[in-house]
Amino acid sequence: MTHKKIFRIVTYTLLIAGLVVVMLPFWYMVVTSLKPQSFIFEMPPRLWPSQVTLKNYIVALNKDNFGLYFFNSLFVAVISTVMTVFVSSLLAYAFARLNFPGREVLFYLLMIGMMIPPVMLIIPQFIVAKHLKLLNKSIGLILVYVSMNLSMQTFLLRGVFKDIPRELEEAAIIDGANNWKIFLKVILPLSMPGLAVVTIFTFLYSWGEFPWAHVAMNDTAKRTLPIAIALFQSQHLTEWGQVFAASIVSMIPIVIVFVVFQRYFIQGVSMTGLKG
Repeated sequence: MTHKKIFRIVTYTLLIAGLVVVMLPFWYMVVTSLKPQSFIFEMPPRLWPSQVTLKNYIVALNKDNFGLYFFNSLFVAVISTVMTVFVSSLLAYAFARLNFPGREVLFYLLMIGMMIPPVMLIIPQFIVAKHLKLLNKSIGLILVYVSMNLSMQTFLLRGVFKDIPRELEEAAIIDGANNWKIFLKVILPLSMPGLAVVTIFTFLYSWGEFPWAHVAMNDTAKRTLPIAIALFQSQHLTEWGQVFAASIVSMIPIVIVFVVFQRYFIQGVSMTGLKG
């Protein structure tokens, strides 16, 4: 057996082992969500339920305003993602393609936002939101999520926009296009992989963010899904089947976003310079 074959066998073995380690907790969560309550703590644990039931899903989806919290999270995540992609792409275009005084200074000032842990900003955010009367309002979450993502997403898109050949922009100028048309008709269509990466990252952050949502939302009707699941677990501590069922349902939008944008995602990771 050649060294090349041995290396390939070892590589695939490690990849499969890593996949098993990563997927096993998710698989156990799915299995547990399908078990009746009396079988959840059976020993030894089974990786396939001896009895399958959908009762956990039915009860979880109809209890504690789960549907309302799901809609709240979906609304906040979608609006935050759209606004972040739009604003960060405008900023990235200005920093990558336009020449104006202080461009580099402003860009590096914006990048400071990447260096500050979000948890450190909760108190300042709370004070500002309180004075602007944004507490217990979805717009309060959306504005914070957009601001927290702008630095990183602008940085990623700036690299993508800079790699687009100048000749295309010059050809558009010859045809009479202004900066706005160049941005919409030339830059954005050629940057779909980068925009897909920004969309996925922003949606993941907005959908799963917990600390700020927990601080800013005291109104029960305005809670988002991460808060609801945390409270759901404390309210139904022994009903792990329902907790896991609710958690699996909460993953559906994330899976949908990945499926929709996966054709661009790998290419976008290479374009934006994100590597493992």
